[in-house]
Amino acid sequence: MTDKTAPIGVFDSGVGGISVLRELVRQMPGENYIFYGDSANAPYGTRPLEEIRELSMVVAEYLISRGVKALVVACNTATSACVRILRNKYPDMPIVGLEPAVKPATLSHPGGNIAILATEMTLKQPKFNALMDRYKDQAHLIPVPASELVEFVERGELDSPRLEATIQMILNRSLDTAPDAIVLGCTHFPFVRKAIEKVAHQSDVFDGSEGAAHYCKTLLEEKDLCNPAEADGDVEIMNSSGDVDKIMLCFELLDSE
Repeated sequence: MTDKTAPIGVFDSGVGGISVLRELVRQMPGENYIFYGDSANAPYGTRPLEEIRELSMVVAEYLISRGVKALVVACNTATSACVRILRNKYPDMPIVGLEPAVKPATLSHPGGNIAILATEMTLKQPKFNALMDRYKDQAHLIPVPASELVEFVERGELDSPRLEATIQMILNRSLDTAPDAIVLGCTHFPFVRKAIEKVAHQSDVFDGSEGAAHYCKTLLEEKDLCNPAEADGDVEIMNSSGDVDKIMLCFELLDSE
């Protein structure tokens, strides 16, 4: 029988998944968490598919070896590359992947122009194309490659003229006019959300962290795995680069918003 007090494992290619961890903690403060950021190998989105799968599986299996009761793949690129493989290999474990928040964006702007910012690898995957097909009749969906933003977040450059210029360049090369909505299709992008909103001030911005955390909570409730403890849980932070201080700073930064 699975220990209800066991932690939830959360991993990302770097610091971006902290945005998902923050939402998990907000919705389920009584749970324990282990977060692993693979910053030594970031960004995943520019790597070959097989390499992304290999890196993701190594981290996922490490967390499973630590006795986690559920796994959250807090990375859109890793989700597209390996979440199906993980679910097939561990059918009894609740496994949550990330999906761009296309549904809430289309519901808010039916028939509108919706830009989906994501890494090139995410945009190429069948999972993403299936998502596009599901909502293509409800709005004009525009994939926007934006891998450059991952590197800004990884080096902690979250507010600068160079960042804003890069955001403008990314939007200009894919869009003729300002979109009605922008979907953040990478967990790194919420860290530069303020800069995106500044550049694209006419657009509403959506990200998928809230939906992923809600789905994780639902799975735990269905499997009767929620931690019965009344006190707040513990959060253990790990990073392959060894730079745990940067991860903690990112967590505190988001927590202060």
